[in-house]
Amino acid sequence: AAAGGEPAAAAAASRCGGASSSSAAECHVGGDAAARAVHRTRPTRRVACGVASTSRPSGPVPSTAAGPASASEPPPTPSSVDTVGVLLLNLGGPDTLDDVQPFLYNLFADPEIIRLPESVRFLQPLIANLISTLRAPKSREGYESIGGGSPLRRITEEQADALSAALAAKGFPGAKVYVGMRYWHPYTEEAMKQIKEDGVGRLVILPLYPQFSISTSGSSFRLLEQLLRDDPVMSRLRHTVIPSWYQRQGYVGAMVDLMEGELQKFADPDAIEIFFSAHGVPVSYVEEAGDPYKEEMEECVALIMAEMKARGLNNHHTLAYQSRVGPVEWLKPYTDDSIRELGAAGTRGLLTVPISFVSEHIETLEEIDMEYRELAEESGIKEWGRVPALNTNARFIDDLADAVVEALPYVGQIAGPGNALVPSGELGALLESYDRQRVAVPSPVPVWEWGWTDSAEVLNGRLAMVAILAILAVETMTGRSITEALFKGWSM
Repeated sequence: AAAGGEPAAAAAASRCGGASSSSAAECHVGGDAAARAVHRTRPTRRVACGVASTSRPSGPVPSTAAGPASASEPPPTPSSVDTVGVLLLNLGGPDTLDDVQPFLYNLFADPEIIRLPESVRFLQPLIANLISTLRAPKSREGYESIGGGSPLRRITEEQADALSAALAAKGFPGAKVYVGMRYWHPYTEEAMKQIKEDGVGRLVILPLYPQFSISTSGSSFRLLEQLLRDDPVMSRLRHTVIPSWYQRQGYVGAMVDLMEGELQKFADPDAIEIFFSAHGVPVSYVEEAGDPYKEEMEECVALIMAEMKARGLNNHHTLAYQSRVGPVEWLKPYTDDSIRELGAAGTRGLLTVPISFVSEHIETLEEIDMEYRELAEESGIKEWGRVPALNTNARFIDDLADAVVEALPYVGQIAGPGNALVPSGELGALLESYDRQRVAVPSPVPVWEWGWTDSAEVLNGRLAMVAILAILAVETMTGRSITEALFKGWSM
């Protein structure tokens, strides 16, 4: 999950989730009339901080508006472009149980996952090794419960194959689709090596995260920026980035298709609570680093619920955040707390929607399907359902293919897509825009810094910081406060 442009002043729920028929019509993502309503609210480009950005309409972006609003070039044809490549970015996951500890090390060695002050960033590998070693046994149990490894690589490669076929059907039979994982094979570095060997001339970078966060897309973008900068050949590669795409009609429509289908499995669909469970991030990412993830997530949910309403589905909904780790405050409300509160309020049926995930993996198959379902039953919720991840859903894949085709005219440019918080365009300009306006996204490679000084006060501060980090690492592993343990006794 790096961003350019200022966050919108109003939340999407107030703009797009209201009860009036006019607002529902503006947010409706199906039908010609809705598309015309969206076009009438198309933004006017403005220049801020040296990059083009946009004011943002309340409705989703139709499939003809994935690129910059002022598009003047026609969509490219196979004869007008060189070899087209698409790089799908994802997190990655351990293929086997033996891969769990090294995968966790790669995860926690990322300075976007554990954000350390620059003066102590040289400790990142040490902390990553400690945390991964301590967390590996419990994580192995989780992966063992879903078959002995993550299905994420297999599903992402299936999505790549499906996207390649969809692009061929749209007149791009020579387009090559690559998979680049951040923390496990096939690594982003491996994908970029293959892209270079294949002589790709135009590259569209497409994260498989609908909403942008500095901890997911931002981390991969920073790594890609470094890979392009350090290779004299790749530094000349023409490319463009689609930072987030939660507002696209095809994505919203595909999500609602699945939700509508699952609702019909309940005895009384109208009485079911729609429960969106999104991956959480620490509050500091949003409040201090300017991460647009929370706002994009709220807008995404508002667009989906507007489409639900347009289809005559008026279920109540809740948005909560899962997967928090350690003692720091994460985005609220938390998924587990919300489930307990809904049960206490008498909610009898829950349809859970894994809103930030487009592929099945451990957080859907184990955390939601096992842990949260058990919690729901313990909390008095009698009926449970879960919307499947999009995976290779035909409507979803077709919309991704449209997004790629629409992005091709803007290779090498920086411009704002219809209503996104993060500008599309070339990596360097995108990240420069983010760094200019917010706390800089750290380099993916920890920098060795001694931090040595003759001042005893500063030295003592460094030592204190090391002690604090050690405490935080232990608390992250156990989920328990050390001070609480000292006074109440430690139990494992």
